[in-house]
Amino acid sequence: MALTARIRTRDGWAVSHAVVTVTDMTGRQVLRAEADGDGTVRDTTALDPGAYTVIVTAVGYAPAAASAIVTASGRAEIGTVTLARQGGTELPPPGPWTVDPAHSSVGAVAQHLGISSVHGRFTDFSARIEIAPDEVEKSRVEAVIRAASIDTGNGMRDTHLRSADFLDVEQYPEITYRSTGLTAAGSDRWTVHGELTLHGVVRPVDLDLAYLGTGSDPWGGTRAAFRATAELRREDFAMNYNQVVQAGIAAIGTTLKVELDIQAVQGESLPQA
Repeated sequence: MALTARIRTRDGWAVSHAVVTVTDMTGRQVLRAEADGDGTVRDTTALDPGAYTVIVTAVGYAPAAASAIVTASGRAEIGTVTLARQGGTELPPPGPWTVDPAHSSVGAVAQHLGISSVHGRFTDFSARIEIAPDEVEKSRVEAVIRAASIDTGNGMRDTHLRSADFLDVEQYPEITYRSTGLTAAGSDRWTVHGELTLHGVVRPVDLDLAYLGTGSDPWGGTRAAFRATAELRREDFAMNYNQVVQAGIAAIGTTLKVELDIQAVQGESLPQA
């Protein structure tokens, strides 16, 4: 085996789509190889003994260069080459991620009487994230929220929100969101484009997404954290009920601010407790 190398991110994740190019001292390309699914390059092309330059590239990462010496046996062990993501922020490794509801929250804030805010949350939801291996903009997310799980801390208000005046949970028990694409908005921020189905109405809704980091958890898994926000207009989803109090002030504002704090666990499912 003439050349071996391991391509990793700064966090130690494999870069499976990396390409290694080797040139001799005249600048002539003598070898080109691609990393496998583990971010490892193994190539059996025989190289003449001498000094070479190794250039590693991958979509979304800054190129890296290293020197290599091919011995008389024709072998060159490059070792580990670390790639820095363009923009300086490392991302979670590609593949499926499952949102952990126990360590996540789906909240909404509505204005009340024009002077204060009412905070609510949904307590029953599930979601799955698929992070694309080559271009993070091709990643996908799907989420399902049980509408009846709305909780604002006031039983009478929650019952009204579940009624046909608002969520109508008997007829529309689920709220769903499916992404249709991502647009970069910074080194660790994206706009998630998607379709929200709420109260039987499907509308395009963008999420402002921030990536907060990745790390190991006490149960042997890997977790990634995200925060996202969006603003919805109730009338866009045929929820037009309102009560006007004195001086023409509406009891409930016409817009809702959605606030998502998400922890996702790497893999197709959550670990067993």
